[in-house]
Amino acid sequence: MAHPELLQLSIAHVDCDAFFASVEKRDHPELKHKPVIVGGRDRGVVAAACYIARSYGVRSAMPSFKARQLCPEAVFVKSNFDAYREASRAVRAAMDALTPLVQQVSIDEAYLDLSGTERLHGRSPAACLMRLQRQIEDEVGITVSVGLSHNKALAKMASELDKPRGFAVIGQAETLDFLATKPVTSIQGVGKSFGKKLESDGIRLIGDLQSRDLRDLVDRYGEAGLRLHGLAQGRDTRPVKVDRETKSISGETTFERDLSDRKALLDKLYAMCRKVSARAHEKGYAGHVVTLKLKTNRFKSMTRRQTLGVATNLNDVLYEVGSSLLTEELRNHPDTSYRLLGIGISELVSADAATFDLAYPEQLTRLKQKDDALKTLRDRFGEGVIGTMRDRRTTKS
Repeated sequence: MAHPELLQLSIAHVDCDAFFASVEKRDHPELKHKPVIVGGRDRGVVAAACYIARSYGVRSAMPSFKARQLCPEAVFVKSNFDAYREASRAVRAAMDALTPLVQQVSIDEAYLDLSGTERLHGRSPAACLMRLQRQIEDEVGITVSVGLSHNKALAKMASELDKPRGFAVIGQAETLDFLATKPVTSIQGVGKSFGKKLESDGIRLIGDLQSRDLRDLVDRYGEAGLRLHGLAQGRDTRPVKVDRETKSISGETTFERDLSDRKALLDKLYAMCRKVSARAHEKGYAGHVVTLKLKTNRFKSMTRRQTLGVATNLNDVLYEVGSSLLTEELRNHPDTSYRLLGIGISELVSADAATFDLAYPEQLTRLKQKDDALKTLRDRFGEGVIGTMRDRRTTKS
């Protein structure tokens, strides 16, 4: 590679190429040259699609029946999250060997800060990242694309420029010109609806944002306007943030008297799911694993876990998964009473990253909007202001 600033840049975004589908092709070589879609063939949504399938117009979160119409010859495979997590851990280990500043934002992508590592490795961050690409391909059996720049927002943009197996650089000197021609929806967090709002206000390209006055943007869009102005100018002061302490978010409650009634236990579970969801929102995390904890009246503890395809911190999803685990436990032990119940999430990623997950369907987007709206109302008017009959019944649980 050649770039005037290649040896000065140190903030990177590493993104696994069509991650789920790539792992499936690695594990099933006969699929290598075929269009592969991860997800149910007849029902559900596309969790991931390889680049061959994408050439037919197949995209993540698309209904499976539509993907089948676009690409009739596609091979549909069921998700194998054990394999995906194993591959993700191997990629993470390779990144950790380069720098302690690794911020994993989802199962298949991470930011790295390689500032100050040149003396340690004897080569520039760019050279280390090129070697990392080869190492992952040789040892893990999948490919990654790398974006290298002077901040996180631009590094992520760069990683999307040359997929798959790409390596792209955005230097400081070219930042404004590079951004000016890009659609405003290429800014992370600007979705279709916000993009349409901006376009109706005459803002279609990032260059249109660059020419707008900061005060005007803030007046129109509030805090989002302040963020848009900074990103349009190529500014992003967020550090590559490593938080090794928070491994899980959970809550539990010990009952005043032992419970065996299914309805009463589900009410307790619902109340705890609300609390855990609120804590996760507050801390900015979502989790791939939901864990139910129970302790019987004889002080025997047990845990039941379920791994999700998409990281979540949504109350409705936590309760749906938790109630399924609890109902199965009650069915298997109908005569048991319980003195404690808990629910939690682990294998955490940032909450913002969860909405960009490969398998994040529209249903979860709607649930997130509902959660956010309820949280705003409850923060302003109190816990009992709105909700279902179960919300009212369990508010004080």
